[in-house]
Amino acid sequence: MWPDRLGREMIDQADSERYAGTWVVLPTYDEAENLPPISAAILAELPGAHLLVVDDDSPDGTGAIADELAAADPRISVRHRAGKEGLGKAYIDGFGVALEAGAGRIVQMDADWSHSPDYLPALMAPLAQGADLVIGSRYTRGGGVKDWGILRRLVSRGGSVFAKLVLRLAPNDLTGGFKAWRREALEAVDWDRVHSGGYVFQIETTYLATRAGAKVTEVPIVFKDREVGTSKMSKSIIVEALVVVLQLRWEELRGRGPTATIARAPAED
Repeated sequence: MWPDRLGREMIDQADSERYAGTWVVLPTYDEAENLPPISAAILAELPGAHLLVVDDDSPDGTGAIADELAAADPRISVRHRAGKEGLGKAYIDGFGVALEAGAGRIVQMDADWSHSPDYLPALMAPLAQGADLVIGSRYTRGGGVKDWGILRRLVSRGGSVFAKLVLRLAPNDLTGGFKAWRREALEAVDWDRVHSGGYVFQIETTYLATRAGAKVTEVPIVFKDREVGTSKMSKSIIVEALVVVLQLRWEELRGRGPTATIARAPAED
């Protein structure tokens, strides 16, 4: 049996090397039940990656659980924030930590299992083929949603279509938050231009990356509604998204759109 064991060890080693330099940024707020199993699942799919938990002072003790996980596994670290300031700000904070640590690729995802860790290898693959930003898409061929009512489907799909048309963007899923970034694409995003700390942050970052010249691609995922905990979606989030999208387009029409570009190595002769 030792050849089989040796073969598995070689595969494990290759996977660890493939995902070395990858950081997964995982914002949490009241995810005490979800955090331990999803952390294990993420690191099982990306064995050479580092997991950064960004906790917004969760009342249910998520931060303390994250500290316990980090103490037991050097691949996990924790960023404690003073309070709940919004998903976008948690991501910006986490991205900064990852970039400062030298991350070459950064994944962002939810901690509630709506973004299945099973998709992580497929999400990462296009980065090795030249993509700057990969979106786990519900609205490309093969993607979808599960356990959603008709109203939520209409709101989510309608929000993406609205942003796509108003901002003239190519991706079909602009409201999803399951993404993989190349370092240079994140560095090109002008964070001072981000208006929102909430869920419209997802639209803004894809918009800013696209305007910076990012090569954006989508891979299909099936989004599953959370099984544990409470959804953070609200009417105010929907209104904010509509307002911010229109504001971004208005700024462009007035000649005040983003101007940052991705730094690329010069082509070899």
